Amino acid sequence: MPRTVTAGLDGSPESRAAVEWAAREAALRDLPLRILHVREPETGRDAAGAAEEWARAVRESAAGLRLRHPAVEVLADQVTGEPARALAEAADGAELLALGSRGLGRLRGFLIGSTGLSVLAHTTRPVVLVRAGEQAADEHQPDPSGVPSAATPFRPVVVGLDIDDPEGPSQTLLEFAFDAAARRGAVLRVVHGWTPPPYAAYGIPAEPPVVPSFGRRAATLLTKVLRPWRQKFPDIEVSEASRPGNAAPVLVDAARDASLVVVGRRVRTSPYGIHIGHVTHAVLRHVGAPVAVVAHR
Repeated sequence: MPRTVTAGLDGSPESRAAVEWAAREAALRDLPLRILHVREPETGRDAAGAAEEWARAVRESAAGLRLRHPAVEVLADQVTGEPARALAEAADGAELLALGSRGLGRLRGFLIGSTGLSVLAHTTRPVVLVRAGEQAADEHQPDPSGVPSAATPFRPVVVGLDIDDPEGPSQTLLEFAFDAAARRGAVLRVVHGWTPPPYAAYGIPAEPPVVPSFGRRAATLLTKVLRPWRQKFPDIEVSEASRPGNAAPVLVDAARDASLVVVGRRVRTSPYGIHIGHVTHAVLRHVGAPVAVVAHR
C-alpha cells in the first residue's frame, strides 16, 4: 500500500488550512490524501450523537476536497484515542503529516500547542505546520500586476543547514528540501549561520584577520556539502547563503518570502521531555510560511 500525505482535522481554521495544503502536496507527490480526525473517548448520553456529527463533518470535508482537488484520491478516517499519540502513529505510516497551528499573522508565525509539540517529538516522519489562513496563492510569486496568484511560479523553498554539526549535515534534510524544490520548480535557498569569534564582538583586532577567513571557510564548506546534491538535482536553481550570526535569526530573515521552510530535528532520547532544538523552535515561532520539520539521526 503506498504511503499517503496525511492531515489532522479537528474543525479549526488552522486544521482546515493544513488539510488544503496537504491536498496540494498530495497532488505534487501523486499520492493519496488521508484526512484524520481523532476523537478523545467520550461517555454520556450525547456521546453517540457527537460521534455521528463528527463523522458527518469528516465525510463532508472529504467530499469538498474531492471537488476542489479532483486529481487527488481522498481517504477519510476517524479514530478514537489520545490525539497526540494517534497523530504520531498516523505520521509513522505516512509520507508526511500536515498539522494546523494557530497563527500570529503572516510575519509572526505560529503558536505551537502541546499536541503539535508531542507529535513532532514522537515521530520520525516529516511534519509540516500550516497556519490558519494559508492559501495556495501565498506560496506563489505575485503576478505581473502584483496580485496574488496560484498560477505563477512558486516562491523559494528555504532550508536551514548546520554544516558544523560534528555528525555532519543531515542528508535526510537535504533530500527532503531538494525534492520539495524540484516538485515545485522553485529556487532552493540553503541558509547557514555561523558564529564569529568571541573577540569580534568587542572590536579586538586579530592578525591575520580571522572573521573574513571564518566566512570564507563556511562558504567553501557549504559549497562542498551541496555539490553532490546539485549533481543529483541539476535542474534546480540553488542559492547558497552563509551568513555571520546566530542560526535562528539568520534563517528567519531568509525565510520571509518562502513557499516552504525546511528545518531539521535531531532524534534524541532525552530524560528531560520534548526537545526540538532552539533553531527549529524559533522558526516555528516566527515564520509565517508552512514549516516542514524533518527528523534525522
